[in-house]
Amino acid sequence: MEDVLIVGAGPVGLMLACELSLAGVRPVVLEKRDGPSELPKANGLGGQIVDVLDHRGLLERFSAGSPFSGRAAGFPFAGVPLSFEGIDDLPLRLLLIQQPRLERLLAERARELGVEIRRGREVTSLAQDEEGVTLGVGDTHLRARYAVGCDGARSRVREWAGIAFPGTTDEEGLIVGHFKADIKVFESLESDGLQPGWNRTPQGRVLLTSLQDGVLIAGVREPAALPDGPVTLDGFRAAVRRVLGRDVPLGEPIWLSSTVAQARLAERYRAGRVFVAGDAAHLFPAGGSALNVGMTDAVNLAWKLAGVLRGRVPETLLDTYDAERRPIGARTLMQTRAQAAIDRVEGEDGLALRELLGEVFAFPGPARHLGLLLQDSGLGYGPAEDPLVGRFVPDLELDGGGRVAELMRAARPVLLDLGGGAEVAGDWIDVVRARCDDPPADALLIRPDGYVAWAGTDGLAEAAEEWFGAGLTTSRA
Repeated sequence: MEDVLIVGAGPVGLMLACELSLAGVRPVVLEKRDGPSELPKANGLGGQIVDVLDHRGLLERFSAGSPFSGRAAGFPFAGVPLSFEGIDDLPLRLLLIQQPRLERLLAERARELGVEIRRGREVTSLAQDEEGVTLGVGDTHLRARYAVGCDGARSRVREWAGIAFPGTTDEEGLIVGHFKADIKVFESLESDGLQPGWNRTPQGRVLLTSLQDGVLIAGVREPAALPDGPVTLDGFRAAVRRVLGRDVPLGEPIWLSSTVAQARLAERYRAGRVFVAGDAAHLFPAGGSALNVGMTDAVNLAWKLAGVLRGRVPETLLDTYDAERRPIGARTLMQTRAQAAIDRVEGEDGLALRELLGEVFAFPGPARHLGLLLQDSGLGYGPAEDPLVGRFVPDLELDGGGRVAELMRAARPVLLDLGGGAEVAGDWIDVVRARCDDPPADALLIRPDGYVAWAGTDGLAEAAEEWFGAGLTTSRA
């Protein structure tokens, strides 16, 4: 019997596999595609997942050759620009990386960690009992203690597990393409009165932007129904012409596709021994939050599964996956629904709405609030009034030149003693004694996913037992 079967080798499934392997579990990843996808469905990562890559020592590797990696100076919210200038405590970071490269790098990392990825294996059935989960794969069956559906919006795992997926589907479709173009094309677009971003007319909207040299990203939204079958270059050009009333020098197509936005949230993230993560658990209609939330779903779930499988924590800890991550999904769905609604308002009403929001967003308070929404939904896992417990650990600069992020490479719990004399004995928790300027607490107990489980002076034993298992002994010098 396998420990964990992961269905889907996209970014979420591969991230989960890497995290489980770091924690000493050897998952098996099942993917119906024969090879990695070459479709650039996403163009980058933003928010907390960038910090997690930093924690795992992967950020430099993943950002090599990226057009941009670093702290976000701003971000569009429903097409209205946000500026974070002067907001020094906002941690939002961006990494421009197209999804095919992201998947290749995650697959490389998974193989380095000994993960088995079985491609060309379509799962055709699922059944579970008190002891485990059985997946039908062709004419064979695989058995595991747990299964995780990372198999996207049309997740069969979610369906077989009996998890409802309520929500709505947009009435308006989007066709999108990447085109080879040189700098003269962008100069020509500007001279024709077209601006980067969405260009609106009474007939619809046309997106024109670029995230890397030589590549134009274009999209068209219009009331007309999406074309039957694959999107063609002639069809794309015709849609641009219908909306703008003229042709645009798009260049040679690299990739063309169509999609319809959906807003959905799984009624639960766990059904017995089956879990869902990523697009199988939530679909957002706007805002570029899908990979951030989906991949951090995986990071949250992995260490808990590993703790249970290795007998360190009770099986009930797995219930905290739904309790912690579903509110994150719900809040992200809320803000992306709001973005989609703002973006849909057309004509003079839409212009007035976005102009007023632009004035509001120019104030530091609203800009910071929205930045936190984009970072990690603005929610923590602990009491709202607690600035540390249940929040992602601040990346403190430690004496000697180290950082907190560098303590998290192995995806293990860390007790960081900053001068309070905290101690914990156990074979799973790394104890680090360090000093820093202006420490936020005497000591921090940090979960493998980077969240603070405990801070301060009292209650360390209880927190260590709650999150990391009985049998630990704790004391204070």
